[in-house]
Amino acid sequence: MNPIYVGRWRVDPIVRDGVAVSPAVPVAVPVASLARAIAAALDAAGPPTPASIGLILSNDTELAGLNETHLGHDGPTDVLSFPLLPPEAYPPHAGDPDRGPDLRVGDVAAFAGPPGRRPHLGDIVVSVERAAEQAAEGRGGQTGDVRWSFLDELRLLVTHGTLHICGWDHADPAEEREMRALEQRLLAGR
Repeated sequence: MNPIYVGRWRVDPIVRDGVAVSPAVPVAVPVASLARAIAAALDAAGPPTPASIGLILSNDTELAGLNETHLGHDGPTDVLSFPLLPPEAYPPHAGDPDRGPDLRVGDVAAFAGPPGRRPHLGDIVVSVERAAEQAAEGRGGQTGDVRWSFLDELRLLVTHGTLHICGWDHADPAEEREMRALEQRLLAGR
């Protein structure tokens, strides 16, 4: 699939074979809309600019394998993020008690690359199958008990994944509160 440019950002989408025509997926996957949601989250998080980010739309089987390999968890999950820069490469944000020291000249993460090249921030992998099931069964949203559209669930997942790429986390209650509030503002279009 061709890159999608939204403002300063390039989103490199990959739709795995069979995902767009899966019986579990109620409608066509709106890749351009997801790219706009990713761009909005990037604008809010303030990563180095311009930059690129990958979006891989996949299924439960691939997400289960990645979940096991990278997190040691059994079974599929809805979204995984694979950041390429450390959290210190991004501006500090509210509720971020574990931010490391500021980058210094010579730090690998401070390397900007050759002029004219976009740094790649990382990749977001979404199980479209899981998103469709969560939305249809009322297990969507941040709380896992929201019944809303498939598109709303996908937008939440790519927004959530993008914030993880940009150093946001929800392991600490204060940071989770801030991350969830930002997600809600972004999904509301504010």
